[in-house]
Amino acid sequence: MLVIPVIIFLFLIFIFWQSRTRKKFASRNLLKHLAPNRSRSKPIIKLVLFLLALASLTLALVNPKMGTKLKTVKREGVDIVFAIDVSKSMDAEDIAPSRIEKSKQLVSQILNSLGSDRVGLIAYAGGAYPQLPITTDYSAARMFLQALNTDMISSQGTAIGDAIELATTYYDDAQQTNRVLIIISDGEDHEGNVEEFTEQASEMGIRIFTIGVGTDKGGPIPIKRNGVIQNYKKDNRGETVITKLNPATLQEIAEATEGSYISGNVTSEVTERITEELQNIEKTEFEAKQFADFKSHFQLFLGIALALLFLDIFVLERSTAWLRKLNLFNERKKKGAKDGSK
Repeated sequence: MLVIPVIIFLFLIFIFWQSRTRKKFASRNLLKHLAPNRSRSKPIIKLVLFLLALASLTLALVNPKMGTKLKTVKREGVDIVFAIDVSKSMDAEDIAPSRIEKSKQLVSQILNSLGSDRVGLIAYAGGAYPQLPITTDYSAARMFLQALNTDMISSQGTAIGDAIELATTYYDDAQQTNRVLIIISDGEDHEGNVEEFTEQASEMGIRIFTIGVGTDKGGPIPIKRNGVIQNYKKDNRGETVITKLNPATLQEIAEATEGSYISGNVTSEVTERITEELQNIEKTEFEAKQFADFKSHFQLFLGIALALLFLDIFVLERSTAWLRKLNLFNERKKKGAKDGSK
């Protein structure tokens, strides 16, 4: 698909070159007499047909499939909810490429290491909001994960307690044996109600693992517009605000629920630690529905591509005689009017 804009760019360069060359050769009126059948729109029409055919062939090669039959399968796994901090402090770039992007990388790698576990997703800043309920659909989890950003929640702050409270509503296992909450944050908490909800989570059998993203040295909070840094956040005195990793809060939350605190600086180490911890948690059997049979639909796109290429053969680059006879642009009338004026 990336070839298509390249072809369009080259076509525009060719048209520009062609126009300049013709102006050097003869005037516009003389060119009309020398090439009366030349059409300006036909080359564009042929290009559009060719590009649509190319796009259809590409889709045909991908061989899109659609599930036609659902079946119920039994799995054993752990229910894992990811709570990701999307407050503005997560835009700090003290850890490359930024805290929020590092958080998304960590969750993505953890998802790659999972087997038959179910996952859910929560985003929180000044409040906590559900993004994805418990599911076995890792593709959907990755899609929602990539959509996370620090502009998605207008109420700013870091309400870790609200995230924990929301996570308690995600689990549906009555035995309370396979509940895991993974909080990824820089540790800042502006609400101060963490202990209450941590205790509630512990009573429900939820083990909380916390991952700290950021550095002790910290960094400024960039103010971006269209992805470009315009300035850095300043306090009331006009001084640049420096946000630092606060592991103490995250460590307290993990210890209160028999979980663990993990530094998020090295992605491979985080994935390894989480995998080890999950292996020691009792698995619960649950039922999940998945598509068993898939039907290919490449034939549709291949047929469209062939039809477009066939049509392109019959579209000539010169003007068509029957179109000229229709006199759609009233050219004969204009010509007659000029003759009469003479």
